[in-house]
Amino acid sequence: MLEFYRELLKEFELPLHNPILVFSLILFIILLSPILLRKINIPGIIGLIISGVIIGPHGFYILEKNSAIDLFSTIGLLYIMFIAGLELDLNEFKANRNKSILFGFFTFIIPLSVGFPVCHYLLGYDFNASFLTASMFATHTLVAYPIVSKFGVSKNQAVAITVGGTILTDTAVLIILAVIMGNHQGSLNEEFWIRLGASLAIFSAIMFFVIPRIAKWFFSKLESEKHSHYIFVLSVVFFAAFLAEAAGVEAIIGAFVAGLALNKLIPHSSALMNRIEFLGNSLFIPFFLISVGMLVDVSVIMSGPMALIIALTLSAVALTGKWLAALITQLVFKYTGAQRQLIFGLSGAHAAATLAVILVGYKAEIIDENILNGTIILILITCIVASFSTERAAKKIILETEDSTEDHLNINKAQSEHILLPIANTENFEKLLEFSIFMKDKKSANPISVLTVVSNNAEAEQNIVKTRNKLEDYVKQASASETKVNVITTIDHNAASGIARVSREIMADIIVLKWPRRTGFIDKLMGQKLESILLNTDKTTFICHLEKPLIVHKRLVIATPPLVEHESGFEYWLIKTAKLAQELSIPILFYCNEATEKSIEKVYANEKISISFSVNHFDDWDDFLILSRYIKEEDLFVLVSARRGAASYISALDNLPSKLEKHFPLNSIVVIYPQQYSQEYSIERFDDINAEPLNKGIETIQKLGKGIGNIFKREEGNE
Repeated sequence: MLEFYRELLKEFELPLHNPILVFSLILFIILLSPILLRKINIPGIIGLIISGVIIGPHGFYILEKNSAIDLFSTIGLLYIMFIAGLELDLNEFKANRNKSILFGFFTFIIPLSVGFPVCHYLLGYDFNASFLTASMFATHTLVAYPIVSKFGVSKNQAVAITVGGTILTDTAVLIILAVIMGNHQGSLNEEFWIRLGASLAIFSAIMFFVIPRIAKWFFSKLESEKHSHYIFVLSVVFFAAFLAEAAGVEAIIGAFVAGLALNKLIPHSSALMNRIEFLGNSLFIPFFLISVGMLVDVSVIMSGPMALIIALTLSAVALTGKWLAALITQLVFKYTGAQRQLIFGLSGAHAAATLAVILVGYKAEIIDENILNGTIILILITCIVASFSTERAAKKIILETEDSTEDHLNINKAQSEHILLPIANTENFEKLLEFSIFMKDKKSANPISVLTVVSNNAEAEQNIVKTRNKLEDYVKQASASETKVNVITTIDHNAASGIARVSREIMADIIVLKWPRRTGFIDKLMGQKLESILLNTDKTTFICHLEKPLIVHKRLVIATPPLVEHESGFEYWLIKTAKLAQELSIPILFYCNEATEKSIEKVYANEKISISFSVNHFDDWDDFLILSRYIKEEDLFVLVSARRGAASYISALDNLPSKLEKHFPLNSIVVIYPQQYSQEYSIERFDDINAEPLNKGIETIQKLGKGIGNIFKREEGNE
């Protein structure tokens, strides 16, 4: 027994070496430190960094930096850069790429200009040491980016230009590092520049031309293998990091570029994106933050006045340079104070690239121990300041956004938005569900309601149970993207009346229908389902024929007939299609007239929708099918139609399914029927109608139909 206790105590000897115990301790820190520090309004990121200081080699030496911690730390750092590239709104970035370039220039040149004279003239270092240290001030790591994601402001323009500027300034600094090292080693010649330029060109070609094509093929061919998608993404991230190192730049550049390369193929609301963020924010990124804390040696402050002076000077210069860059950016682009604070918060933290630059310089004996120790203190101070600044700025931006959009359509409606997804069979249902998830407003508390209408016969109860069991897998799919799905199974004499009734019962805003396939004689004779649903509902209706996975589409082409802007549901479907385009990171091309174009621009301006769109004027609606000449195979074609009696109704839009299947055989197609009246009006206009006689008439006809059916059955039995 005594031997047992000795062995047990040996496991707890510091520093801990048992991998299970080490992993358990880190998991407890990841779990508890943010919860405890939230009580005193300190960002969780700071708690993780401070925890790393306490347990690290320079604290109580509970853990030592070993290969396992270094591995997880590297994964976490690459994850931060990858998610930053993945969440970057490419439409916003393209629209503001000049702003990103200008901010990248400011956040690079200002800290460099401030830092070099301080290091060279005030601290007395030589040219190489001063220039390398000053370039370190120009770098920044997106340590505070998880805060931006948590508060849901990652699509803000200030975030887009800061993330874009990050890759520019870090790339410039890491190239400077390569140049300084070449100069120090005496190999800064023509061969050096040719090798660096060629390797970066090959790296860019692989990442932006080869990888996206492979990823698109993989996601299309293995659409149902969801777990394989995540493994594939991780493989791309680390392969890109390796290629970046082989090209002569840091691995973090490769991870960021991997995020950009896969950006269009991983929509923000998808289950895959949720898995990527969940694992990163829960495990890998906290590991990296703890490892940053483990580098901090607080005792260097006590080692002498020079170390303290250098540490405080470096920290002050680093923060001042980034604050001046944020201020000038605000003045040039006329941003708000909260946006300036957000830019400063995101760009103010120094960690990964800073450490890479200084460690390389220290090993090459370009800089001394005082600069190294001062940089470690700088990392702690800047990460704390950046975290506080980012959290405060994100809260202010949320409040400003809510105040400025208080009177707009998408506030009240978004909170109660309800999407109804009726299905007859589960073929292609996964794509329809994904389409609905991408369109759904995240502020809505209502689930997506999946409806199946079961015929009212003797097997009705058995069919309800079978249908519910079939739909369970799709409920799990939606849950993976943190979207609630409610399964509704109802009994009715026909599908159309069941859909119409349930859409009113749950007060649905949107009905998403599968494309009607007309095969049977009865369907052709009656034209019943689609026409009956449109006739008996006044909801915004999307009829979808999704030929390909949504992520492979390159444009959203929307054709709108004249007077469509006068429909009550015009603004609503316009916002929904814009959200779909943002999720897929694709531009919109409208075919419409000048009046509709002005209305589209007005809605986008009022709702502050940032989307890349263009307009081609089109008026030949008697022969609108000539649009097929301009539609490419990878376009998602959206045609806005109208119910009979609507302001924008034209007879050319009758019998759309057969026409569109003939002229657009290879395209994914969506037909939209906008809401024709406002909700209040559509209810009021039926207030004086008594439905009781109509119901009795329907019941009589149904009984008569059953009676005729029984007669035919008897005759068949007698034969």
